[in-house]
Amino acid sequence: MATPVLTRHVLDGVLGPIFTDVRTSDRQRARPAVLVVHGFKGFKDWGMFPLVAERLARAGFTAVSFNLSGSGVDSDGRIAWPDRFGHATYSGDLEDMRRVSAALGDGRLGLAPTSILGVLGHSRGGGEAILFAAEEPTVRTLVTWSAISVVHRWRDQEDGWRRTGQIDIRNARTGDVLPLYPDVLDDIGREGPVLDIRAAAARVKVPWLLVHGTADESVPVAEAEALRHAAASNPALRYLPVDGAGHTFGATHPMFGITPALAVVLDESVKWMGRHL
Repeated sequence: MATPVLTRHVLDGVLGPIFTDVRTSDRQRARPAVLVVHGFKGFKDWGMFPLVAERLARAGFTAVSFNLSGSGVDSDGRIAWPDRFGHATYSGDLEDMRRVSAALGDGRLGLAPTSILGVLGHSRGGGEAILFAAEEPTVRTLVTWSAISVVHRWRDQEDGWRRTGQIDIRNARTGDVLPLYPDVLDDIGREGPVLDIRAAAARVKVPWLLVHGTADESVPVAEAEALRHAAASNPALRYLPVDGAGHTFGATHPMFGITPALAVVLDESVKWMGRHL
C-alpha cells in the first residue's frame, strides 16, 4: 500500500476557520473516512492525535483530523483566539463536524468524495461523536475514548459564572488562562434534549467500541458504565476498560513515546475500523 500523504485545508466553521488535516494514500478513489475529534482544550496536533490519524491512514482509510473552530488554536497548535474558545458550544462543535463531513461528501478536501464515515472522538469529542453518530446516517461505526456522558460539567460553578460573565480555564500545558463565557450554559439550556449524550447512546445502532481507562482522572469510569448501560440494546457495542489507564492512556504533549495502554487502545481502534468500515 502507498505511503499516506498529508494535505492541509481550511473550512469555514461556526466561530472561525476549521483547520483540517487529511491523510490518505489514494486521492483518486473513494475510501472510507474516519473523523478524529479532539476534546476540551484539545486540538488536532495534540499528543496522540497525529499518530492516530497516521495509523488510520496506513490502514487504508482517509483520516481527517481537525481543530474545531471553538478550540481557539491555530494551524500551528498555538492558542491564537482565546475568545473563540470562550464562546465554544456543543452545538457549534456538532455543526463544525457536519461541515467537515459535508466537505468530504462534496469532494472539497482534495480527494474523491466519500460519504462512508467512521468517527473516533476523545473526551468531550467522544461525547460529541456519540451525538453525531446518533443523528448522521453516513456514520457506519463509532469509537470513543474517555467519552463524557453528560454535557454539563460545571454545575457547582454556574451561579458565580453567570454573575461575573466568565470562568477561567487554565491550560496546564502552556500555562495560559482561557476565558469560558456562559454561551455553553445557554446552549445546554436551549438545546438540552438534543445534547443528551446518554439518550443519544441509546439511539446509536452502528458498531461502537467504547474505550475508557479505569483510572481516568478527568472523566470517571462511571461515565463509561453509564454509556454502556444506555447502549445496552446495541448488540454491536464492545466495552473496553483499560486497567489502570488515565484520561489520555499515558499520552502527553509533546509525545515522548507510546505507553502500553495507548498501544492497546490504538491497535484495537484501528482493527475495529477495519472490521466495520
